[in-house]
Amino acid sequence: MRLADLTTPALVLDEAALERNLSTMSSHRPGARLRPHVKAHKTTELARRQRAHGHHGFTLATVREVVGMAEAGLGEDLLLANEVLDMRRLGAVVQGGARVTVAVDSEPIARAAVSGGVLEVLVDVNVGLPRCGVAPDGAGALADLCRSIGLEVRGVMGYEGHLMLLADPADRLRQTEQCMELLLRAHADVGGDVISGGGTGTWTSNTWVTELQAGSYALMDSAYGAITDVPFEQALTVLTTIVSVSAAGWAVADAGLKAFGMDHGNPTVPGADVWYCSDEHTVFAMNDGLAPPSVGDRVQMVPAHVDPTCALHERMHVVESEGNVLESWPVDLRGW
Repeated sequence: MRLADLTTPALVLDEAALERNLSTMSSHRPGARLRPHVKAHKTTELARRQRAHGHHGFTLATVREVVGMAEAGLGEDLLLANEVLDMRRLGAVVQGGARVTVAVDSEPIARAAVSGGVLEVLVDVNVGLPRCGVAPDGAGALADLCRSIGLEVRGVMGYEGHLMLLADPADRLRQTEQCMELLLRAHADVGGDVISGGGTGTWTSNTWVTELQAGSYALMDSAYGAITDVPFEQALTVLTTIVSVSAAGWAVADAGLKAFGMDHGNPTVPGADVWYCSDEHTVFAMNDGLAPPSVGDRVQMVPAHVDPTCALHERMHVVESEGNVLESWPVDLRGW
């Protein structure tokens, strides 16, 4: 099968670019220093590639991801880095032999871990992103409570997600240090071996964590691609077909809001100005001097945000540079 044989819209994964991205990250964050975040791709076959590069622990965002990774034989060390109240399915995964750790930021979440059969936790600390996390000054007391009800506290986690897309590397480093000062202060009260956090945007600047929770580095998107000191290549695109071309100069492709994560903006078409996306279409015009496409042409578009884009597709197709489709991987960790 070749690219031209795929039904569009289709997720297309450049295998060579993927392997270069995985190699770049693993050389800088070898082994347990990286805990890849599966939410970026939701694909167990891609997680196997990450494990082949030496990373045996994974970060996850949903109960479904934890269950699916364990079922795929990738349950050596799974961290659910989100608060959840219903952990019954996680307890069954632990009983099946997988190691599962969950984030906790309050007493109700800690007690949910106990009742669900999860034995290990990280105290989730708010380091500046207004989302989950206990205040740094309350982390020690929460850790004490966790231990008193039978949980093992492995350490702390804190995500400086509000800094990931800051364009100025020096500003990003300065603010990351401020966030990590809060996390280290909490860790001094909590104890444990693990300090977990960070992401693709702070892959080099966050030197304080013992493990980095990066995910987007493997596939990339236009939002991260705009940051000059993040060297990972664009490995994932959405293959589309041109279904209409106007004499006034615009073209219409057969992928829109239902094929792209849109929270970071429109997808990118090389050499073109994207006007807008509707449910099933993307409308764009070529830049001056470039020939417009024809009806039936295939165009590979770059998503602005890779994580929700992957979750919208059932499969990703692995291709080589010659356009041959090598494999088709199910995006098998979708849903909840």
